[in-house]
Amino acid sequence: MARVGLTTEGLIRAGAETADEIGFERTTPTELARRFGVRTASLYSHVKNAHELKTGIALFALAELADLASEAVAGRAGKDALTAFANVYRDYAREHPGRFAATQFPLDAEAAASSAGGRHAQMSRAILRGYRLAEPHQTHAVRLLGSVFSGFVGLEASGGFSHSAPDSQETWTEILDALDVLLRTWPTTS
Repeated sequence: MARVGLTTEGLIRAGAETADEIGFERTTPTELARRFGVRTASLYSHVKNAHELKTGIALFALAELADLASEAVAGRAGKDALTAFANVYRDYAREHPGRFAATQFPLDAEAAASSAGGRHAQMSRAILRGYRLAEPHQTHAVRLLGSVFSGFVGLEASGGFSHSAPDSQETWTEILDALDVLLRTWPTTS
């Protein structure tokens, strides 16, 4: 990468690309400085420290994933929306493993409030409206979906399903079918 045009946005984008190549945890200002052919100190006019770099990558990835998910679910409802939403998460994790890991980075309250994380929750809630879930059940279901999607793609990425049959795609399809049934029949009494 060339030093010309070094900006905060360019640095964050390069950090996201680097995270996909070498892993989010290994993406540091020192690594990016090496890639840009500059001293690490040169980057500190764009990011204060490694935490700020990682926060920037997380915000970038959350926004990118929210845009993809929004496009995928537009005009869909019920199981069709659920499947499209889930597939975007899985595909993103496969295509951008470092960026997907960045979406799990703990953000402080201010960064979280300004992030696209809220858009993810809103899309989940929009999908769940098709299942007629009211509060507090809707919140529980949003958490369930996030847990299932993140857990499955994490296990799949680490090779957790590669040594046994059936193929993970078959399991993914069955999980989405089961989630649809669960959401349609969610127990609404306490």
